[in-house]
Amino acid sequence: MSQTGLPTPPSVIEKETVEAVLNNTALDSTPNVVDGMAYARLYGEPLFNLPQDLYIPPNALEVFLETFEGPLDLLLYLIRKQNFNVLDIPMAQVTTQYLVYVEQIRKHNLELASEYLLMAAMLIEIKSRMLLPVKKSDTGEEVDDPRAELVRRLLEYEQIKLAAQSLNELPVAGRDFFHALADINTEVEKPLPSVNANDLKQAWLDILKRAKLNAHHRITREVLSVREFMTSILRQLQHKQFMEFSELFEDLITNEQPRSVLVVNFIAMLELSRESLLELTQAEPYAPIYVRLTYQSVVN
Repeated sequence: MSQTGLPTPPSVIEKETVEAVLNNTALDSTPNVVDGMAYARLYGEPLFNLPQDLYIPPNALEVFLETFEGPLDLLLYLIRKQNFNVLDIPMAQVTTQYLVYVEQIRKHNLELASEYLLMAAMLIEIKSRMLLPVKKSDTGEEVDDPRAELVRRLLEYEQIKLAAQSLNELPVAGRDFFHALADINTEVEKPLPSVNANDLKQAWLDILKRAKLNAHHRITREVLSVREFMTSILRQLQHKQFMEFSELFEDLITNEQPRSVLVVNFIAMLELSRESLLELTQAEPYAPIYVRLTYQSVVN
């Protein structure tokens, strides 16, 4: 039981479970490993036995203290604890210890992550492959060691774990040190620059020069009336039987009118054609287009 009055979950005895496995002793035959641990402290004294009338709700809060961070962490602990060479792992012994540990965890009703079962299957496979006779490849070279992939993962995990420990030992704000909150007056009176009349004159000339460079161009929108252009086209065709399409734009192009004027003039022509006031004729493809009035309009 923790200091909050709740029972300590069985996961806190994982380290003792591994120690029992390494000593080739089952957990059930070493009750001191479990009973020798205090469930809680009552008025400063360790409490080894739970009261008979103690009721613990099924949904009581449990604080799990993970001893191992995963199957690789457990394997690395087993190997380093017994001073095994990580490059020459005794698979039979390590696999047996690993499976006994997994079985003990399951016996104590702890939720076992799927990664532990996957690693158990991998160890059994490697152990089985180690029992088979070594076969040589067609070139006469021996095949790769079945433990090679496991060794690589263990070495990488150990390097990452050591790097994480080194980072954790670095000073951390809020844990190892705190920022000073002292109010330090850092205002320093800046001395005024020494200038004369010539400096002021040169500064003013620079301002005028920059103002000319930053001159803004104002663009105004020209209001063009389609009706006015329609009237202009009707006046041009009033006393002519027909005109070529390009002749209606010659004066505009000659006077260097903007593109917007040409566009509005073309729209006015299309509007006249839509209102059946203008007729466009073309004898054949790519031939000149001729424009004429559908009737003799009188435009004042």
